Amino acid sequence: MEKVTLNVKGMSCNHCVNSIEGNVGKLNGVSSVKVDLGTGTVLVEFDKEVLTLDKIKETIDDQGYDVQ
Repeated sequence: MEKVTLNVKGMSCNHCVNSIEGNVGKLNGVSSVKVDLGTGTVLVEFDKEVLTLDKIKETIDDQGYDVQ
Protein backbone atom coordinates (compact mmCIF):
# COMPACT_ATOMS: atom_id res chain seq x y z
CA MET A 1 0.00 0.00 0.00
CA GLU A 2 1.07 3.51 -0.83
CA LYS A 3 0.40 6.42 1.55
CA VAL A 4 0.33 9.98 0.27
CA THR A 5 -0.55 13.31 1.86
CA LEU A 6 -2.00 15.86 -0.56
CA ASN A 7 -2.31 19.58 0.08
CA VAL A 8 -5.80 20.64 -0.97
CA LYS A 9 -7.05 24.23 -1.19
CA GLY A 10 -10.70 25.23 -0.87
CA MET A 11 -11.82 22.89 1.91
CA SER A 12 -13.67 24.74 4.66
CA CYS A 13 -16.44 22.64 6.20
CA ASN A 14 -17.82 19.19 6.92
CA HIS A 15 -19.48 19.11 3.50
CA CYS A 16 -15.98 19.37 1.99
CA VAL A 17 -14.78 16.51 4.19
CA ASN A 18 -17.75 14.30 3.27
CA SER A 19 -17.43 15.11 -0.43
CA ILE A 20 -13.74 14.25 -0.65
CA GLU A 21 -13.78 11.26 1.70
CA GLY A 22 -16.91 9.87 0.02
CA ASN A 23 -15.76 10.21 -3.57
CA VAL A 24 -12.12 9.23 -3.10
CA GLY A 25 -13.17 6.41 -0.77
CA LYS A 26 -15.32 4.91 -3.56
CA LEU A 27 -12.35 4.53 -5.89
CA ASN A 28 -11.23 0.94 -6.46
CA GLY A 29 -7.90 0.49 -4.69
CA VAL A 30 -8.37 3.07 -1.91
CA SER A 31 -8.15 1.52 1.56
CA SER A 32 -8.48 4.75 3.56
CA VAL A 33 -8.91 8.49 3.12
CA LYS A 34 -8.79 11.12 5.87
CA VAL A 35 -9.34 14.86 5.43
CA ASP A 36 -7.79 17.29 7.93
CA LEU A 37 -9.41 20.70 7.57
CA GLY A 38 -6.98 22.28 10.04
CA THR A 39 -3.94 21.53 7.92
CA GLY A 40 -5.69 21.49 4.54
CA THR A 41 -4.47 17.99 3.81
CA VAL A 42 -5.90 14.71 2.59
CA LEU A 43 -4.17 11.47 3.60
CA VAL A 44 -4.88 8.63 1.20
CA GLU A 45 -3.77 5.01 1.47
CA PHE A 46 -4.16 3.12 -1.79
CA ASP A 47 -2.92 0.20 -3.87
CA LYS A 48 -0.73 1.70 -6.60
CA GLU A 49 -1.11 -1.50 -8.63
CA VAL A 50 -4.85 -0.75 -8.96
CA LEU A 51 -5.07 3.06 -8.86
CA THR A 52 -2.83 5.97 -9.87
CA LEU A 53 -2.13 9.07 -7.83
CA ASP A 54 -3.25 11.14 -10.83
CA LYS A 55 -6.71 9.54 -10.70
CA ILE A 56 -7.01 10.40 -6.99
CA LYS A 57 -5.99 14.01 -7.69
CA GLU A 58 -8.43 14.19 -10.61
CA THR A 59 -11.27 12.93 -8.38
CA ILE A 60 -10.55 15.64 -5.79
CA ASP A 61 -10.22 18.28 -8.52
CA ASP A 62 -13.57 17.19 -10.00
CA GLN A 63 -15.18 18.03 -6.63
CA GLY A 64 -14.06 21.67 -7.06
CA TYR A 65 -10.93 21.65 -4.91
CA ASP A 66 -7.39 22.61 -5.87
CA VAL A 67 -4.83 19.86 -5.30
CA GLN A 68 -1.31 21.23 -4.79
